[in-house]
Amino acid sequence: MTLIKSISGIRGTIGGACGENLTPVDIAKFTAAYARGKRKVVVGRDSRLSGRMVEHIVCGTLMACGCKVIDIGLASTPTTEMAVLEEKADGGIIITSSHNPRQWNALKLLNSRGEFLSNEEGNEVVDLATREDISFSEVDHLGSVTHRDYTQHHIDAVLNIPIVNKEAIRNAHFRVVLDPINSVGSLIMPALLNQLGVECIIINGDPTGDFVHNPEPLPLHLKDLCATVKRENADLGISVDPDVDRLAFISEDGSYFGEEYTLVAVADYVLGKEKGSTVSNISSSRALRDITEAHGCHYEAAAVGEVNVTTTMHAIGAVIGGEGNGGIIFPALHYGRDAVVGTALFLSLLAEKKMKVSQIRATYPDYFMSKQRIEIPDMAKAPIILDGIRKLYKDYRLTLIDGIRIDFEEERKWVILRKSNTEPIIRVYAEAPTQEKADILAHEIIAAAANLL
Repeated sequence: MTLIKSISGIRGTIGGACGENLTPVDIAKFTAAYARGKRKVVVGRDSRLSGRMVEHIVCGTLMACGCKVIDIGLASTPTTEMAVLEEKADGGIIITSSHNPRQWNALKLLNSRGEFLSNEEGNEVVDLATREDISFSEVDHLGSVTHRDYTQHHIDAVLNIPIVNKEAIRNAHFRVVLDPINSVGSLIMPALLNQLGVECIIINGDPTGDFVHNPEPLPLHLKDLCATVKRENADLGISVDPDVDRLAFISEDGSYFGEEYTLVAVADYVLGKEKGSTVSNISSSRALRDITEAHGCHYEAAAVGEVNVTTTMHAIGAVIGGEGNGGIIFPALHYGRDAVVGTALFLSLLAEKKMKVSQIRATYPDYFMSKQRIEIPDMAKAPIILDGIRKLYKDYRLTLIDGIRIDFEEERKWVILRKSNTEPIIRVYAEAPTQEKADILAHEIIAAAANLL
């Protein structure tokens, strides 16, 4: 497997020959490149099988570069981001491959604000590592490692948010089933729920990193959680991915709430407390825009990638934002996807509304997505397709910040075409008020693209 280098970090599989995946040599090389000019770096990791090995290499390399390392050990991605701010560090490295399967790992690189590196900053690290333009400190100037735990700090910060209605949540006596998929969510999420007075039934709660099921929080992978919610007569099911930056809910009847609607529901609650703009990436559901405008507020779309969403949020002063994959960004806490704060805000909504989860879901507009792809062995032809589609649909509302998005306003549907950064394909996502309409639109665009080749 070739290394994947993007604004989401340096990713690859563990084990095998050099050059085929993420090797110890790669880990040291990219860490050293990142360390240039930095004096203090926070390091945190999820619990996947290779995490401790990678952690030792990262911390040792940072020491070799003269850095003071704050190693917070097993910690969620948002916890590590917040620790960078608290420590006033020059940056941070999160050792996680997020929702990827157990054989994967990655280095996610943060700036001094605890946010992901920009594309320009990331490219500089990749360039230094590729050219092996790296250097190490003399023996008298080696760095050090200090071990700290920031999990409770993160929880305390969430509980101190004024609009987290702790009293209403405690009085609701919620009964919740949690699936933290054998990773760091099993450390922070039960602690949060316990401190909110929520009864928590945990499945897959041993943080071994040996994932019981595919860790991406999608309906196909959450059947056990759905069944347990029904069997236990729980009020809610909660699923987080291995690094706790994605959040999905299960309704009390065992149905999937929809990770696209995680952000919609949380935004609905936040906008009910404070008016302001919202942001999601261009591939996320239109439902956020609908809810935002229903509150009399402004919605803005950003290019795909968390750093692009946070950049737009900074620019317009958004009060809530995120991604349709269950990623909640609440800037009053920090600028990063955070399932911990997302859970607290959703429970506040649930407690104040005094409604069942399925009833709350029924108050939001229904949209359905069709996710397709166009295989293109010769990616040099991708611009021909994108330019041709742009011309064919020039009379519709077009958004060109990331591929091409075409909005059909009267029919409340849209479609986007984007080149993949990792595969020889163009992704085609369509959304409409029914699944049939979404599928028809996606295949209409695919057929139009085929005629352009």
